Amino acid sequence: MHEACPLSQLAPGDAIRLDTSPPIAVFHTEEGELFAIDDTCTHQDASLADGWVEGCEVECPLHASKFNLRTGGVDAPPAKLPVRVHDVIVEDGTIMVRESTEEPNLPPGLKVDGYA
Repeated sequence: MHEACPLSQLAPGDAIRLDTSPPIAVFHTEEGELFAIDDTCTHQDASLADGWVEGCEVECPLHASKFNLRTGGVDAPPAKLPVRVHDVIVEDGTIMVRESTEEPNLPPGLKVDGYA
């Protein structure tokens, strides 16, 4: 379980990047929902926490791939592979993320601890 931040410090519409391996992005949507997905776009090494959120999708800031925050699925190319989705809970006012046990889909050439 990873501690993200106090809920009060992540305003609706904002996202943060957790320095896990691979990194995880936590999103607080304008609708007040919390989501966590792998932070790295599966097309090329770009932070999704730096992307644009609209509704329940995030657009990669590099080449405009879109990912569904609920499912991790790709909603717009050039990305073809989904990102992992992680469980988010709020405990005593703190956002906590339970990392998925699935193997991540990493962009070509990117290696992180424990994954090739």
